[in-house]
Amino acid sequence: MMEERGWSPDELASITGLSGSMIYSILSYKSNIGPDTALKLSGAFGIPAEEWLKADNLYRLSIAETNIAPIEKLARLYKLAPIREMQKREWIKATDDVTELESELKRFFGVDSFEDDLAFSVAAYRTVTLPFLNAAEKAWCFRARQMAKALPATSFSRDRMDSAEKKLRAMAAYPKEARHLANLLAEYGVRFVVIEPLPGVKIDGAAFWLTESSPVIALSVRFDRIDAFWFTFMHEWAHIRNGDALSVDIDLIDGIIGIAVLLVEDEAERRANDQAAASLIPSAELESFIRRVGPLYSKERIVQFAHKVKIHPGIIVGQLQHRNEIGFSANREMLAKVRSSVIETALTDGWNRVITPGLL
Repeated sequence: MMEERGWSPDELASITGLSGSMIYSILSYKSNIGPDTALKLSGAFGIPAEEWLKADNLYRLSIAETNIAPIEKLARLYKLAPIREMQKREWIKATDDVTELESELKRFFGVDSFEDDLAFSVAAYRTVTLPFLNAAEKAWCFRARQMAKALPATSFSRDRMDSAEKKLRAMAAYPKEARHLANLLAEYGVRFVVIEPLPGVKIDGAAFWLTESSPVIALSVRFDRIDAFWFTFMHEWAHIRNGDALSVDIDLIDGIIGIAVLLVEDEAERRANDQAAASLIPSAELESFIRRVGPLYSKERIVQFAHKVKIHPGIIVGQLQHRNEIGFSANREMLAKVRSSVIETALTDGWNRVITPGLL
């Protein structure tokens, strides 16, 4: 265009107000064209400034030598899993090398490739895809499976579940008795693990099977309340009793309003909800209490009923809140904490508890 007009670089410099050195640098491909320069060249040649910017960017892109293949691979891995959080929790080795990182993730998830969606191996050698979970929630589930595999347990038999459930309910009457939970479950062939949630994980619990005779219950104990803990646990226990292959329960418990309604309920979830509530407080007993006392639920009446049915009053409060018999801010001082007792003996990942290196 300069040749067509018979302009020298110095003349173009005079026209545009750009320095001669800038014109020579552009002509020798040493300087790129920024917005201000593009506007001045637009005024000189009548070509829109955006065309100058586009042409310059396309040229710079054509001579760039950056290898983006490793970046694309890293992006796929970071989409697959919460890498930084997993490294922080020492679930995988801390590395930025893409090959080593991919190897670490394959080891963690127990797969040879990531071509297919991540799936859980469950009873009868079936695989169940984990749907509708984000990357952090999937990682949480696989950590639960990884930890469960490291636990010893006796043989499991559904015929013994009634006996176990009576002992479980007796534990629910006293917050500190939760420290015996892991050992009791191991005696009955049920593996039990506790994993602190990663950021973005809203899982309350999961029940799954390593083999047809190896059930697992995993809890997040997101909310340290006796009602939340035992309802979630008995919900997962019901899934084991019913032989449900894989259950990952999200938002069973709400931090503000207590026991929440599942966003999506199928028959298995409804059944587990009903069984969990009834296993803690017999339905007929609770209905009778509501008819006799409601809506005047004093602390004294709740404690009296708790003594009668031999359960912790906080569990009664939780069920009354769920039924909208009392407000979710009422009697919260009765919702005793249990997390510290649970993780005292259970295989736990999180809350500053470190798992022995090489165990998993």
